[in-house]
Amino acid sequence: PCTCNPEPVADFFDAIIIGDGENVIIEIAQAWLKWKEGSERDKTTLLKALSDIEGVYIPAFFEAAYDIESGAGLNFQRLLPKFSNYTKVTRTIIDDIDQAAFPDTPILPFGKPVHDRLRLEIARGCTRGCRFCQAGMIYRPVRERSVETILDLAEKSLAATGYEDISLLSLSTGDYGCLLPLMEALMDRYGPRHIAISLPSLRAGTLTPKLMNLVKKVRKTGFTIAPEAGSQRLRDVINKNITEEEIFETVTNAFDLGWQVIKLYFMVGLPTETDEDLKEIVRLVKDLVKIKSPKRGRRKINVSVGTFIPKPHVPFQWESQVSLAESNEKIRFIQDNLKIPGVHFKWQKPQVSILEGLWARGDRRLAPLLVAAYKLGCKFDGWSDKFHYDLWEQALSETGIDIDFYTTRKRDIDEPLPWDHIDTKVSKTFLKQEREKALRGELTSDCRTENCKNCGVCDFEKIEPKVFDTCKKEKLKSLQPDSEGETCYKKLQIFFSKQGQAKYFGHLELVKIFLQAIRRAEIPVKYSKGFHPMPKISFEDPLPLGMESLNEYFYLTVPVDIKSQRIITDLNDQLPKGISVHDCRLAPSPSSQKEDRQEFKKAVYRVTLKEGLFEEEKLEDFTKRSEFTFTRTNRKGRVKKIDLKETVLKIDLLVPHGLEMILRMEPGKTVRPFE
Repeated sequence: PCTCNPEPVADFFDAIIIGDGENVIIEIAQAWLKWKEGSERDKTTLLKALSDIEGVYIPAFFEAAYDIESGAGLNFQRLLPKFSNYTKVTRTIIDDIDQAAFPDTPILPFGKPVHDRLRLEIARGCTRGCRFCQAGMIYRPVRERSVETILDLAEKSLAATGYEDISLLSLSTGDYGCLLPLMEALMDRYGPRHIAISLPSLRAGTLTPKLMNLVKKVRKTGFTIAPEAGSQRLRDVINKNITEEEIFETVTNAFDLGWQVIKLYFMVGLPTETDEDLKEIVRLVKDLVKIKSPKRGRRKINVSVGTFIPKPHVPFQWESQVSLAESNEKIRFIQDNLKIPGVHFKWQKPQVSILEGLWARGDRRLAPLLVAAYKLGCKFDGWSDKFHYDLWEQALSETGIDIDFYTTRKRDIDEPLPWDHIDTKVSKTFLKQEREKALRGELTSDCRTENCKNCGVCDFEKIEPKVFDTCKKEKLKSLQPDSEGETCYKKLQIFFSKQGQAKYFGHLELVKIFLQAIRRAEIPVKYSKGFHPMPKISFEDPLPLGMESLNEYFYLTVPVDIKSQRIITDLNDQLPKGISVHDCRLAPSPSSQKEDRQEFKKAVYRVTLKEGLFEEEKLEDFTKRSEFTFTRTNRKGRVKKIDLKETVLKIDLLVPHGLEMILRMEPGKTVRPFE
């Protein structure tokens, strides 16, 4: 999406790819290798070679021209190409993503990323035609992956990652032609493994009760629908193509099937919006809160509101964005009127939206602004605590950029636009026609189910919609679901060491590493019951970050026929360097564990100094004392005194720079070696 108007950052890049990357990245690599082996090794030669590849934009081969005579409000004029055979850049399109390469062995971070799940792209493109939606225009046409391909990718990717969640991604997942057969096949295969399937935001009307029942089969994942506008009039203007009846039916079904939290997404500042449209958002939410359901429990509706931001290459690309003051006023009105039980309200900061609008439709004059803002400290703006709009205002002032020129100003329908040289294959004529239909409140139907709308993307020879509305049932049936496993289980105690760089894994990271390794090794594990089934695994007294271990352990419940040696071998094949399982045995019986608790547990530590020696005199002094009080202060300032003579059972100097100590492990009295 950012590359569809690359002009604000054009000065920083040698080459920018417009469109799908799977094939073009290979062509770029080949062009670079050829240039490297050739006789002419200057940069311009390489850039010219890259410019011959479809979808590659070379900013240096275009020069911006402006209307200087208009004074302070400099209008964007046009981009002048430096070469007669390179006047525009056409988006490159993968015509068949079912045959395209897919990263089925993604890199697994040890930490927890934002989207910690297996993401499978089931389709690319959307032709619903929402007039504000850039993605719905620039990813056309619709291209689906077959059910068989998706199942094959799921099997390979899960085996390589050990994830317990699959997210089916596309711009409009509910429109996928074989969604129900796909969900049934995935749940048959992965439900017994307790792998959940989640769907992104869905259109009201596409999520049927049958589909909802499949989604919640393992555990209920999030549920989001986006009405965008409160009134039917405004939904028709933006071509949302959903009715209030469909919204009510979808939310009612979700509550009836046990969902407790529903998220609704709305926008303010849409073209032709009136105060009545804002009141309709409030009215719609209040009516949804009143929905009766046989399912009990505290239900909640999360309402999220953002400001409409005009984007390039959409029918609303000429429209004005509401000002910062207007945006604040509209959001505050909705917030004040939705202070009711059962509704949680959140919104995107209007300051963030106005900056997004600035960069969305900016030109090359914004490059100095980015540098100025960076130098003032504008970094990590996506984190609310790092976002400082006052610094952006200062940068705008220093560089003389008029933010209203790019945001609140309504553009003339025939004025040159900074992104005119970027051809997404959606014609400007089509965008203008859609804008006129919006002002008349007319709807445009989806071309995947209706006639072609002549948007300009398809040539119907190579590029055209590719959908799968039927699938090979016999192949799906041949996918045998996993066994539910034995009914009889045993509890194992698994001992491992954690050395070298692995000592820097925190406890939660360590748990995640072991769980994913267990799933990759295909070791069946017993799960808990209830709303969110969890694997029966528990770690004893996790060590602090930075401490190595020779003999930590955790408990794992598995079917009785699983052999201990298999667990040792298979886990070690999947664990990262530094972590090694060295023993696996039956866990002590509950009665012996109870006796152990009465006797208290012990832990043996070895401490080695990197520099210097331990002082024997201090060790002797400690040994002779009858009491040695250690004072600990926690983060809240609470002070606790512990007698180390009770806790330290034994301490020996093995070598001048090395100690071995045996510490008592008792709740409330446990100390660490460094203490």
